[in-house]
Amino acid sequence: MRGAIANLVLDQFDQANIRNQNLQTNGGDFRELFLSDNPAIFQNLYPAVATRENGNQEYTNAPVYWLPATALSSKTNSGFISQSKNGVFDTLIDRFCADQLGWIYDPVCPKDGGRLDSYSTFFSRQDGKYYPHKVSKRILTRVGINRHRSTAEDDVLYSLEVINEQYPTKDNNKLVWQNMKFAGGIVVPTEELADRLLQFINCNCEHLRIGTSTSRGLGKVRITATAPQKDNSLENRLHKFQAALENRAQMWQQAISNNKEILETHRFYFVVGLQSDAILEENWHKTMVVSPTMLASYANIADPSLKLHTAYSSYSYRSGWNSAWGLLKDVELVTNKGSVYLFSCDKAMMGEWLGRLQILEMVGIGRRTVEGFGQMRVSDEFHSVFREEVV
Repeated sequence: MRGAIANLVLDQFDQANIRNQNLQTNGGDFRELFLSDNPAIFQNLYPAVATRENGNQEYTNAPVYWLPATALSSKTNSGFISQSKNGVFDTLIDRFCADQLGWIYDPVCPKDGGRLDSYSTFFSRQDGKYYPHKVSKRILTRVGINRHRSTAEDDVLYSLEVINEQYPTKDNNKLVWQNMKFAGGIVVPTEELADRLLQFINCNCEHLRIGTSTSRGLGKVRITATAPQKDNSLENRLHKFQAALENRAQMWQQAISNNKEILETHRFYFVVGLQSDAILEENWHKTMVVSPTMLASYANIADPSLKLHTAYSSYSYRSGWNSAWGLLKDVELVTNKGSVYLFSCDKAMMGEWLGRLQILEMVGIGRRTVEGFGQMRVSDEFHSVFREEVV
């Protein structure tokens, strides 16, 4: 999306015959959005179509998230609980408590006693229930054309995987096809610039193409921009997680009859969870773990009491194509979305951390955050979904 909007602005520069100017000095809003020291951050767009319990798909304006790596579901009937699904729950708190007491936490499915496996999907919360968000795809097979004979070229057959542009839903028991929708955000440095970007997007909402093979008719989208509602739930999430952790730790100690204390009473615990792939580096080395030093650096805060207790993360590789340069992007080792890190700090420092964590939820952590990498969410409510409260 970032590249598509930038290209749309540059096309208008071409029409005004100002493309050849030095955009670093005369780029106006383009420079502020893409070339300045504090550019706009284009977050990922996630599927905004929820799958209901009856299998029907519906668009929702509820925030869309990615399940944490500590989420488990039935190995045979995985998915949020329904007549055919055995439900999903989180294991971060229980694993931490068991580890502190020297026990192994190996749960079974609460519905049928079967084996469990990790479960990952986009999801949203609506009216206290959880719904998965899926993206359907299909394969397009194409043949190359011989430019001299204008016929099919021998041995030139290729396939493209594309996102389906529509999804089926029911209206009064009639099958209706709706346009597939994705939702995300753009973090802009100033309100004035945000208003101008909002107006620009809505005035050019029909002129946008994203992805590859746009010259072959693919990738046409319609974008609608609205001013966001402020999310003031962070403080509530932090205290809810702390309370859930304290109650669970007390339950484990009573059940195991171990005199060892699981929690330190003077410390406040919180979770950093990745909502998009992140490019993390420490001392010029690639890493999959957000260390206390790294988090304090991202938050621009000095806190020697900050401590990392546990981490659940995995990695993969990402590359891409830079249309502006006409070159492949570097292959990056990325920490996969869903990775989870449990931190704690002195309770006296939590007031200062609150404001810094709110900023990090907007701007992200790691490198190339302006391209959507490193989005994070602190102490997600899903960590309070335990095995006996499977959803």
